[in-house]
Amino acid sequence: MSFRDILIAISVPILLGFGFVIAKPAMEYFPPYLLMGMRFTIPALILVWWFPIPKGLFLDLFKVSFIGNTLQYGLTYNGLNIIDASSAVLLIQLEVPFGILIAFFLLKEIPSIKNIIGLVIAFFGVFILTGAPNLEGKYFGVLLTLSGAFTWSLGAVMAKPLSKKIGALALMTWLAVFSGPMLILISVIVNGNPIQYILFANFNSWLTVLYLGFFMQPAAYGAWYYVLSKYPVNKVMPVLLLLPITGLITAIFLLGEDPPKQVFLGGTVIVFGVGMILLGKNKNKK
Repeated sequence: MSFRDILIAISVPILLGFGFVIAKPAMEYFPPYLLMGMRFTIPALILVWWFPIPKGLFLDLFKVSFIGNTLQYGLTYNGLNIIDASSAVLLIQLEVPFGILIAFFLLKEIPSIKNIIGLVIAFFGVFILTGAPNLEGKYFGVLLTLSGAFTWSLGAVMAKPLSKKIGALALMTWLAVFSGPMLILISVIVNGNPIQYILFANFNSWLTVLYLGFFMQPAAYGAWYYVLSKYPVNKVMPVLLLLPITGLITAIFLLGEDPPKQVFLGGTVIVFGVGMILLGKNKNKK
């Protein structure tokens, strides 16, 4: 991997980790569904004109957008609204172990011994993390965040054949086209008229919306799909281990969070387990 592409790859967890954390204070003004709805609507309006209409794939796109985006982000960010960002950014690393399990049951991909050991270690890290004092009484938020990680993995598996048909960037765009209106509609049903939130949101919250819409979605994922198109997945995926690090740094220095020792211990165990999974190769299908 060239030095330029290494920098592009490293930018992905930096952009994602920073965006995930700064979304938490923005949810004091925007409900989670509305915030995510705007996050997808902005890039959808910008990018949709560059890609042809995927005829015959609308039903499949709807299914993937509902599970992988609408349901997933609804669960994850409602969980983030309850628990500390420093804990949430570690819990979402369970996307990788969940992906191993889903790929085994749906795609018949047999995990290697290293994958299985890493999976067990990662879930043990969650057990340690949930014992932290800052999560006491917030187990529903933990459950929501973990459920979001599971649905993200399920959506990623479902999106795999679509990505081969229309390309990764086109897929991201059309999923955003479907997800944005769905999330905003859910917000209207759950939270009422969105105009009241839009009118009274402060300047920093609008900066977060713009960041999520212009950088975290198109720029971060554009960079991600760029490096994935040039290099093998097993060479690129380990860079995502930087995500919890950038997320923790942002939560501590920007939000002023003070995670207890169990968060760092549990987080270290989770990242170690996820690292074993990412660096271990799957066996052939059954």
